[in-house]
Amino acid sequence: MIGLVPSKTRIEKDSMGELPIPAGAYYGVQTQRAVINFPISGWKAYPELILATVQIKRAAVIANMALNTIDQKKGRAILRACEEMIAGKFHDHVVVDVFQAGAGTSFHMNINEILANRAIEILGGRRGDYKVVSPNDDVNFGQSTNDVIPTSLRISIVIASKNTLPVMEKFRDAFAKKGGEFDGIVKSGRTHLQDAVPVRLGQEFQAYATIIDQHIIRYKRVLEDLKVLGIGGSATGTGLNAHPKYRFRVAEELSKALKVKFTIAPDLFAAMQSMAPIVAMSGVLRNFALDLIKICNDLRLLSSGPRTGLHEIDLPACQPGSSIMPGKVNPVMPEMLTMICFQVMGNDQSIAFCSQAGQLELNVMMPLIIFNILMSHRIFETGLRIFTEKCIRGIKANADRCNHFAERSAALVTALNPYIGYLKAAQVAKEVLSSHKSIREIVLEKKLMTEAELKKALNLEAMTRASENDTGTR
Repeated sequence: MIGLVPSKTRIEKDSMGELPIPAGAYYGVQTQRAVINFPISGWKAYPELILATVQIKRAAVIANMALNTIDQKKGRAILRACEEMIAGKFHDHVVVDVFQAGAGTSFHMNINEILANRAIEILGGRRGDYKVVSPNDDVNFGQSTNDVIPTSLRISIVIASKNTLPVMEKFRDAFAKKGGEFDGIVKSGRTHLQDAVPVRLGQEFQAYATIIDQHIIRYKRVLEDLKVLGIGGSATGTGLNAHPKYRFRVAEELSKALKVKFTIAPDLFAAMQSMAPIVAMSGVLRNFALDLIKICNDLRLLSSGPRTGLHEIDLPACQPGSSIMPGKVNPVMPEMLTMICFQVMGNDQSIAFCSQAGQLELNVMMPLIIFNILMSHRIFETGLRIFTEKCIRGIKANADRCNHFAERSAALVTALNPYIGYLKAAQVAKEVLSSHKSIREIVLEKKLMTEAELKKALNLEAMTRASENDTGTR
């Protein structure tokens, strides 16, 4: 019959009318409207965002119960629902697409409805009976999408950092370990992809570790700005409908629950409008990506060949490299990590555009900002971990090949500058390249230096340690 609702649905009503909801769903009518309106990508919220938002809800209900602004019985049921969701339950009921209504209202109501319906069950009611517990009036008491989502955005990054940061540190440590392992191997340096004075292979790898460490320092510095929250600003920053002490209680509860010191922003309006801390974090990740691309390209160059390239190092063989050339092995791990870096750079560009797209009291592009910044964290976390395990730890040095190039570099004449001057050294270099004689042979033939002077000047190991012998005094 027309108008009958299938038995596997329930009817819910909001300010726009009625809709059938899947009977087993913990979400409700406002979520269902978003599902109907935005069947865009199939991408859902990252777990870090779900956890951050539910932690806010938990802290809010604790604060509201302490301030007697919410019914205690309802509050205890909401609190239990929050704790169950924090433990991992009901995440599959977060169904709103990443591309949704501005500011994240649809996602926010998705969380509110799940918590409300579970609280209703805890109190003995049936899902959808919002007279028992309301997603708007009870779960969302004293809150707004406009202060919850900017806050959950910040907290979700802090949560993600707990996984990403240790991986970055292990990545750095793996390069540092190789730096020590390769420290005694002298090779030709290269600038402009041309022969330069000698370096040690260990110095190159230690430099990579130092570069990564500097990015870790920047990451930690920016992370502190994300711990300043605008919760309690409510709809526009005025704190309407929230107790004056509410925001401070919420910050205290969040700090205890997540073992992170959160504070309340001195200007709630600014914290709700500006995406500057998130843009700064994205910029740190973009900057990190740029240096990682350089490092990956270096590793590909150093391992190129093996017969017709530099072949100063061997990268671990992970898989066959060609569907037609037998025995070919490609640098697949640096290729993979480089693609991740390109994606992070694209995410950063999207975040930059979104950050300036907020008008007046709110940035409405936060759902895309959240998705992109958490994606960057996720792919860096997994990509760096795999790269460390399957590439860096297995790199081997070809010491003979390194030494071969180091001894034959015409750039060694640079060490003769203090003895014979730049111009005469340049003439020696030209003759080395044209005659294929060694530097030693040409210098001795021309009687430019004694054998003892030449032996001292052309000590390759000593050339790589010039700065180590510098006391800093002038």
